[in-house]
Amino acid sequence: MNEISIGIIGAGMMGQEHIQNFNLLDGARVTALADTDDGMLNKAAALTDGNPTLSDDLETLLGNDGPDALVIATPNFHHIHVLASALEAGKPILCEKPMCTTLADTQEVMKKVGHNGLIFQVGMEYRFKPALAEMIARVHGGTIGQIQMLSIREHRFPFLPKVGDWNRFNRNTGGTLVEKCCHFFDLMRFIIGSEPTGVIASGGQNVNHLDESYHGHTPDIWDNAYVVFDFANGARAMLDLCMFAEGSRHSEELAAIGDKAKVECLLPQNIVTHGNRETWEVVEEPIHVPEEILNAGYHSGATYHQNKAFLDAVRGTSDVPVTALDGHRAVAMGVAAQMAATEKRRVDMNEVGL
Repeated sequence: MNEISIGIIGAGMMGQEHIQNFNLLDGARVTALADTDDGMLNKAAALTDGNPTLSDDLETLLGNDGPDALVIATPNFHHIHVLASALEAGKPILCEKPMCTTLADTQEVMKKVGHNGLIFQVGMEYRFKPALAEMIARVHGGTIGQIQMLSIREHRFPFLPKVGDWNRFNRNTGGTLVEKCCHFFDLMRFIIGSEPTGVIASGGQNVNHLDESYHGHTPDIWDNAYVVFDFANGARAMLDLCMFAEGSRHSEELAAIGDKAKVECLLPQNIVTHGNRETWEVVEEPIHVPEEILNAGYHSGATYHQNKAFLDAVRGTSDVPVTALDGHRAVAMGVAAQMAATEKRRVDMNEVGL
């Protein structure tokens, strides 16, 4: 394909970020948008390089003259319904995280993807953050020796407002440890190179959204948690999440520690540090990201590289980097962690089918 036409289903914040990044990529053009919110649809259309087809009807976008590939950026709980039609269309799909909000739905998607042999990528942007990609390369290259511990800290602002405030409730998101943290659980598997065997966790809603009410219902979305996973290769990983920590120097800090050295990633500043056990020396290296890529979204340049990888998979020049199976396993880890915190016990991963 010389030029790949892209249809985006869901024209909100992430849909608009995808448009801005496809605009920067050669051989891709957003030609169709679908959303039921006219304001978001028009705002997204204004970001495109051309005159895209606009529709509030998914089936119209999927018609015979529709785009070559699809991006699904609707609210989480709509993914399964949108995918029911999108997968039947047989076109390459980039589906935002989480793939779905329940394990029954992720399993259904995996079956359809495998049965139809489709190109299907899950939008785990974090793998593609330039500084984090550099940290991962160092771990996989053996510079820290055998990884033993992985620590992920995100101290940030509360959930942003969304159309209809859908992200204020567990029933729409799958819960914070699915909606927000599937990114981090995917990173744990990817960086450590092993599968989780069990999890302990503590979390809840202590500060955010307690004074809000929507149609008579108070939000129940969690705003903080500690989560620790054991892995089959003996490594362990911890997530420290706080969503009422706006006054943080680094909103995300990741540290991988091996038997020889330690490597860290500091975001959004895009800094990688390397510390050696023998010399106690710590070297700090800023990772350059072009301004136009940084300004095309909220993920430190990740969406550009993710979308490029998707286009490469569509063209057949590389494999899909984040598969439906990866998406399913990240959701399963979130479900298990949410279960462990709610039930105040260790949850074995075989309890959620892993």
